[in-house]
Amino acid sequence: MENGSDLDTTMERALSRRSILRLMAGGVATIGVLPLLAACGGDGEDEAAGDTGTATSATTGGASSPAANASPTEEEADSAADPAADPAADPGADDGTPDLSGAGLVIYSGRTEELVGPIIQQFEEASGIQVEVRYGDTAELAAQILEEGDGTPADLYFAQDAGALGAVAQEGLFLELQEDILNLVDERFRSDDNFWIGITGRARVVVYNSEAVDESEIPESILGFTEPEWEGRLGWAPTNGSFQAFITALRVIEGDDVARQWLEGIQANNPRVFEGNAPIVEAVNAGEIDAGFVNHYYLRRIEAEAGEGLPGENYLYTNGDPGALINVAGAGIIATSENVDAAEAFLEYMLSEDAQTYFATETFEYPLASGVETDADLVPLEDIQTPDIDLSNLSDLEGTLELLRDTGVL
Repeated sequence: MENGSDLDTTMERALSRRSILRLMAGGVATIGVLPLLAACGGDGEDEAAGDTGTATSATTGGASSPAANASPTEEEADSAADPAADPAADPGADDGTPDLSGAGLVIYSGRTEELVGPIIQQFEEASGIQVEVRYGDTAELAAQILEEGDGTPADLYFAQDAGALGAVAQEGLFLELQEDILNLVDERFRSDDNFWIGITGRARVVVYNSEAVDESEIPESILGFTEPEWEGRLGWAPTNGSFQAFITALRVIEGDDVARQWLEGIQANNPRVFEGNAPIVEAVNAGEIDAGFVNHYYLRRIEAEAGEGLPGENYLYTNGDPGALINVAGAGIIATSENVDAAEAFLEYMLSEDAQTYFATETFEYPLASGVETDADLVPLEDIQTPDIDLSNLSDLEGTLELLRDTGVL
């Protein structure tokens, strides 16, 4: 049970976040006009780590949002002249809590600047919080946080996958999140110990050429692709981070022996090796291979560029099989942060309806916040039985790399 001091701090923090959310109310609605980044970019952050170690202001080089440039209405002008008429203009006026505008926030981001930079800038402009972002490879930034320990300047770690979040959490470097934030997403997509929360979901799928493979031919389990009828027909990307996270999950769910057998079985079927997810999807569409193992959104991004008529289809396992893994991009607040209010406001912003809709419609990832609609072409999350696993346990990448090398896959 919280003591009086802790309870006061918790209440003050929640009220302060509500003030920030009122500040953001006007800005968040403009997220939908952000450019379709993923469809215009390269192969995505699974293959491109971004500018490792680069620290930037969220507003550097950014364009103003349409809402920021619009002329105020008569009512808005009156409110601006009279803060008492508009609580959002003076967020501390009605509840006595501090105004976070002008506060600072340092984010270590394993998500690329191309993908999340505009949203972070939108948050900065809407909230008044000054954000500094260090972009880099998810695993390298996790290692940096571990090395820096209590001396890290980071307030928040925004990671590409749950395994890296788990590694930081295991070292006790995350603050336990408030219940009102945790409750924004399904418990499957957050830390069992409440140290981090998912922002978006990335489902593992089998992409297949519908002109060469009937859906009924897809094995009932991902483990079935070791059967000899798939010889010479498959593609995979062993150096890809998402693939390695899947192998880690397979080890956790089924054990190292089963993971080894699956790798050796796929190897025996002479799969074609690719550098990343997008080339696999392109090869499937070109008829060069019949099927491959990728994240779900790569096909959707290619379809958005090429239009209808491609033969590629996604098969998503929904039966609790290891193939039904949904990994997350998520974030946690560093335990030593002196800017917890600002960090919590950032998490709530990323899980707001408009930000989640941006991820769903522009990057084709799964929105994780409750009540936000999924892309119409995706299986709804509530219809997917995911494996019974704490995603934090995907942290043993070194064990996976050792297995991949031992089996000759790497």
